[in-house]
Amino acid sequence: MTQPKPARMQHFAVEVSDPDRAIEWYRRMLGFKLTERHPAYENPDIPVELTFMRLGEVHHELVIVHNPAKTYRAKPARPEDDLDGPPMFHHFALESDTRDDWLALLDHVKAQGATIVRGPVLHSWVQQRGDGSWGENEAVYILDPDGHRIELFCDLATIDADGTHVNARGERMEGTTTAEL
Repeated sequence: MTQPKPARMQHFAVEVSDPDRAIEWYRRMLGFKLTERHPAYENPDIPVELTFMRLGEVHHELVIVHNPAKTYRAKPARPEDDLDGPPMFHHFALESDTRDDWLALLDHVKAQGATIVRGPVLHSWVQQRGDGSWGENEAVYILDPDGHRIELFCDLATIDADGTHVNARGERMEGTTTAEL
């Protein structure tokens, strides 16, 4: 029997210190649209403010969460410098359909003054091809106003049924098999 599993990841929720600033940033920097915004306790069971944002036609792909009762502190720019506190997420990623779309987005975020913390980089364990990391894709990492790391990428490899990586050009990358762990 095949194990049941979700079909895809649909949205990400991120906690922010200033929702107005975050909404403006995600609109200006990445083109998100506002779907809905709800104050804390609008629903008695939800003690946080929720803002639903989208890139396309679905209701939301990003949820901005803000707790008006919380005192927020600045987050270090580099995850490796945040040595005290609970576990946090490292980054979330947004994919461009084509490399040209990704390059246009990269130009846009640079022009908008995005804080770039890594890249552009070609993730590839084949070191003569890339940086020695994994994923077989091009990426850049930026920070939102609260220091959340966001990967903007294109051309992620797929995995054939036999476990072989296939790059964005459809080329099988022999010697790059992935075992099901």
